[in-house]
Amino acid sequence: MQAFDLVIRGGTVATATDVMQADLAISGETIAAIGCDLPAGQREIDARGKLVLPGGVDSHAHVEQLSASGLMNADTFESATAAAAFGGTTTVISFAAQHVGMSLSKVVENYHRLAERGAVVDYAFHMILADPTETVLKQELPPLIKDGHSSLKVFMTYDRLKLDDERLLDVLAAARENHALVMVHAENHGMITWMSKRLLARGLRAPKYHALSHPRGGEAEAFTRVIACAALIDQPIMIYHVSTAEGAAVIRRARGEGRKVFAETCPQYLFMTKADLDRPGLEGAKWMCSPPLREASDQAALWQALALGDLQTVSSDHAPYAFDETGKLAAGSDPSFKQIANGLPGLEARLPLLFSAMVSEGGFDLPRFVAWTATQPAKIYGLHPRKGSIAIGADADIAIWDPRKRVTFGDDTVRGRAGYTPWTGRTVQGWPVSVLRRGEVIVEDSRLGAAPGSGRFLARPGGVAAEPTGRASPEFDQRINFQTRL
Repeated sequence: MQAFDLVIRGGTVATATDVMQADLAISGETIAAIGCDLPAGQREIDARGKLVLPGGVDSHAHVEQLSASGLMNADTFESATAAAAFGGTTTVISFAAQHVGMSLSKVVENYHRLAERGAVVDYAFHMILADPTETVLKQELPPLIKDGHSSLKVFMTYDRLKLDDERLLDVLAAARENHALVMVHAENHGMITWMSKRLLARGLRAPKYHALSHPRGGEAEAFTRVIACAALIDQPIMIYHVSTAEGAAVIRRARGEGRKVFAETCPQYLFMTKADLDRPGLEGAKWMCSPPLREASDQAALWQALALGDLQTVSSDHAPYAFDETGKLAAGSDPSFKQIANGLPGLEARLPLLFSAMVSEGGFDLPRFVAWTATQPAKIYGLHPRKGSIAIGADADIAIWDPRKRVTFGDDTVRGRAGYTPWTGRTVQGWPVSVLRRGEVIVEDSRLGAAPGSGRFLARPGGVAAEPTGRASPEFDQRINFQTRL
């Protein structure tokens, strides 16, 4: 019998369903065996006292992305994916962001070029549609989806990105026709605009007023509206970054009615509140994201929604902007909250934050940590069983965790290029000390061992998540719509 290339010996192996003491063997790029007393490998890693977990799958990250206002975020594919690797994430799904007037095919081509040059972990792309013309939907979109870009993102707010309900329906219909999943940033644009003008008219400009400018009711309303639009067409959707108890309740009700609605939240909504924005001067800008941070009561509701299965994943929504004239302060030294870029760096911190709260502090068990951070996103976005789990034949994407290691976040420890972390001063227990990507050790002894561009593109089918329920709405049900084929 040929020796295994690598054996991880004596660790505690965990999947989304099981925890076991076992050795794990790798041949080439895939997992070859899981068992006790496996034969020796050409190389061995002693994992006694450590946890052997699937590499994380972060399904929501903005990397080397140009905003609609022309602002480039701080990270390159190299810096962002390196930060991800240090935090135990081995697969990142970022965005190819179309803006008005752009060819979607050209946009995707350009983002591929950036990732091919810099990525150190494996990656895929969601496509942001800001200008879903007939040409885009009929000519450009179908071949892009066939090439493995099987998920589309749309916005219901932001002046340069938002789609009205009619264009939203156009995208949902095109996604259904081409077997793609649609993700939505769902907030009520009119409520945000009205509140923002009212605040600014009263001279309320500080970053903390960002939290008031996005009414919490606007989240629940937009969720209700996009769910109704999706139900009309019978198109599955993923609702991004759920931040309120009311929003979670809308999703629970829809799923209880049989709607095919997936949803996620992010660490910032589980661990922070709007009080984090209330800081001297412009310091609060570092904690500005959209939707904004909410209340402690919302944190409890979101944890409950995860536990109940109403939310299926926790992503970072990594959106790094430096705290200088290239990022948060691009509008000058005295910007209003409306002139400050929204977004937080989070690729490296996501898994340690969740591990500490869920496993070290006993909030949830290890399989749920694996499920919400690796297995579920891999399944929803068409990457499973290759990614997101420890199983024979799966890619050997492994994070070996020291459950006792304590790390305190600080601006001086940041590996991304934002130059700060919103988690500064926070101590977590549990950290990935060795990380493997397709069988290659890419992080060890706090050093990166992967070359820029060594990450690979992951073409994805729409998969089960993108399949319609088959339950036609009354308007599309030919039994009751005058036998009209729509």
